Amino acid sequence: VSEPKVILKADWSQIFRGETVTLSCQIQGGGGTQWTYEWRQNWSNIPPTSSEYRIDKVKDDHSGDYSCQGRSGFLLTQWSDAFRLSVSRKPQPVLSVSPSWLSPGASVTLSCEVKPPSAGWRFFWYKAKKYGSYSYELLPGSSNGTQQNSYIIHGQKHTAGYVCRAGRGESAFYSDYSEPSFVWSAAFPPAASLRVNPDRVQLFRSESVSLSCEGNSTEWRVKRFPETGHLSDFNCSTWGTMTGSSCIIKPFWSDGGVFWCESGSGEFSNAVNITVQDKDDGIILQSPVHPVTEGDPVTLSCRTKQQKLLSDVSFYHNNKLLQNDGREELKISAVSKSDEGFYSCEHSGQKSPQSWMSVQGEEASNI
Repeated sequence: VSEPKVILKADWSQIFRGETVTLSCQIQGGGGTQWTYEWRQNWSNIPPTSSEYRIDKVKDDHSGDYSCQGRSGFLLTQWSDAFRLSVSRKPQPVLSVSPSWLSPGASVTLSCEVKPPSAGWRFFWYKAKKYGSYSYELLPGSSNGTQQNSYIIHGQKHTAGYVCRAGRGESAFYSDYSEPSFVWSAAFPPAASLRVNPDRVQLFRSESVSLSCEGNSTEWRVKRFPETGHLSDFNCSTWGTMTGSSCIIKPFWSDGGVFWCESGSGEFSNAVNITVQDKDDGIILQSPVHPVTEGDPVTLSCRTKQQKLLSDVSFYHNNKLLQNDGREELKISAVSKSDEGFYSCEHSGQKSPQSWMSVQGEEASNI
């Protein structure tokens, strides 16, 4: 009779808190011998007498070295070599969205990654319906999970938030939900709109700014997704004064990020990506706050805090030099989808922050 061996009955080696685990004691040889089994964890005897040891919802104290031996009458095998069971913290997947800024009606790809990587996962996809109390709605076709770690949404029109989680095993073990990820749209949905005054996406920190939620609900709240990437409520009383549905901030001490309005029922407004210029003697790019319709003219300029129009300016599109011929403004007579992207300007060695210009089709402008 050969020495017994402890085997983990799973298609993956990494075990997480809350999973159900089965260890098997396998003895080769012995013909038709009827074995009873003895188990040890960290050299202390544990109860099972069968060939399998099942642990429901493993915890940290289940980590350790497991060994087994077989007994049949006077026949006794050696103890097996120790099998090390390591229990890791329940994983939280990371959800990414591409593209992050939406052309209305375009397709959006969600990608869900479990870290550290491990085998056997199926992926579940959700639309975030309401923040604060976090309500999620399963997306079509994902009630049983998908083998692929990506999911495509067709015909997305407006700002939306998504989450994912992963599950595996017969005991239906699930990971934590991912943090919400967003696809942003600067287009106005029917329900509401966020208005920024002054009507710019680049602001000087010392400026006075008004953020207003306009729509068919009295429960609108301004939300912010900062550059640090962690969703937060934007508490107007922390930064300024709430007047009706408008938040007046003077000066604009908040960090930049994507701002939008959200109702208590989970409706979204358009999103505005506000970038803050910390230096009062710096420059900003004057660019459209809302999507530009294909075929329309667009003018971009570079200005100081006093809104002085600067000349001899270099303009950049997606970090590539686009115009550097001494003109004051960048004029596009009829924009197309290829003009969509990030823009910035440079003057006398100073460079503005960059801002996204969205381009939509004529049919989207009527949505």
